[in-house]
Amino acid sequence: VQLQASGGGLVQAGGSQRLSCAASGSLFSINDMIWFRQVPGFQREFIAAITREGGTTYADSLKGRFTISRDNAKNMVYLQMDSLKPDDTAVYICAANIGVEVGTEIYEYDYWGQGTLVTVSS
Repeated sequence: VQLQASGGGLVQAGGSQRLSCAASGSLFSINDMIWFRQVPGFQREFIAAITREGGTTYADSLKGRFTISRDNAKNMVYLQMDSLKPDDTAVYICAANIGVEVGTEIYEYDYWGQGTLVTVSS
């Protein structure tokens, strides 16, 4: 199972960017999907999470500017980022809790993607 984030790049302050993350491989189900971000030298920061049913949770500091969504049929999660600021510059990382079939059992594991860099210029 792999998670691959994409959509990063250079964007001007005040602009928008949409990130995507695709889950692939021999997976049985995808439960929560989550976005984090990390600036080198700093702790990883939680951005938002979404359940399989579409329930969402956001970091208070980012609520209103960032929107998480998912497409269960495509095994995708998205992060729409609006009104971007230079402080939003970071590597954006997706993670997911994924059920994997092993024999007749389903085991759930947390998987992490490598991240995609978003740079917001002033």
